[in-house]
Formats: sequence, structure tokens, C-alpha cells
Amino acid sequence: MDEHAALLQLLHDRSIRHGDFTLASGAHSTYYIDARPTTMSAEGLYLIGRLGVAALRARGWAPTSVGGLTMGADPVAYAVALASREAPPVLDAFSVRKEAKGHGTKRRVEGNFRAGAGVVVVEDVITSGGSAIQAIAAVQEAGGKVLGVLAVVDREQGGSAALAKRGHAVAVLTTATELGLL
Repeated sequence: MDEHAALLQLLHDRSIRHGDFTLASGAHSTYYIDARPTTMSAEGLYLIGRLGVAALRARGWAPTSVGGLTMGADPVAYAVALASREAPPVLDAFSVRKEAKGHGTKRRVEGNFRAGAGVVVVEDVITSGGSAIQAIAAVQEAGGKVLGVLAVVDREQGGSAALAKRGHAVAVLTTATELGLL
């Protein structure tokens, strides 16, 4: 089984649930994708890292680091950063807090991030694009240049289009259609 097929199988085995769900966007759905059991598994980290680096390289994006809104984006960013060691140039990772801490450096963007650097914002699941939009705003406010957005799964519910409308290219590892959910 190739790595892409292995990721689809892992998502089916660990992350897709059927029922009646209210999503973070407020929309209702008959399925829910909780990517964390996949993105936080050893196999998922391995697959997402390798596929994520390949997707970045295919797009011609050359970021210095990858990251997004904590907590969903964190394992994706760490996986891609680690996998980049096998496919240089090596990338680092950062996290975007939902709000700045009231003490210490009081930053929203933490980790390996520096103003002026090109970065890719990562996401576990894109639905409305809201989390990626929040992360992009924080990165830009901190002086970063967003080259694009990389997501593990696109639910195909307008999030990628919303990001594109704001001028942000989106690369995805898989979609709800490919997962047989639509």
C-alpha cells in the first residue's frame, strides 16, 4: 500500500465518525473528522510528515517553518518539520496561540518563527477555513509572510475557497470526496 492510501486507511480507522455532529463552524454534519487520533499517532506522524513535505515541494513553496493554530495544527507542523530532515531543506515548526499570553514574551506565535520569514500555515481539517484564517492573521501581524496553507483533510465545505479568495493557495493531502464521505 502506498503512503497516500495508508493515510486514507488510517483516517478511516481512527478519525472518521458517523452520526449527528455540530462542527466548530456551527454547521451540522452526518460525519465528523477528529484528525487527532491520526495526526497524533506514530504512523500518522510518519505519513503526514512525508506526504506534507512532498506537497510543499510540489507546490514550489520554500518556507523556513510551518505551523498553525494550536492544537490541531501542532502535530501536523511537527511531522512535516521532522520529515524535512530526509528531504532538505530542513524546516522548523511553530505554534499559534488562540490568544497571547499575559506574561513572558506575550507572543501569539511561538517556537521557530521570525519576522520576515516565509512560512506555510498548516491545518488538520479545513471546513470553513476559520482556524487557518486566524493563524494567518497572527503570523502576518508578527511579520511573517504566508506562502500558502497545507491541510491534511479538506471537508470541501468552502474553507479552501475562502482562503483562496483571500489570496492564499491551499494544498491538501486528501478530501472528503476521496475519503468517500461526499
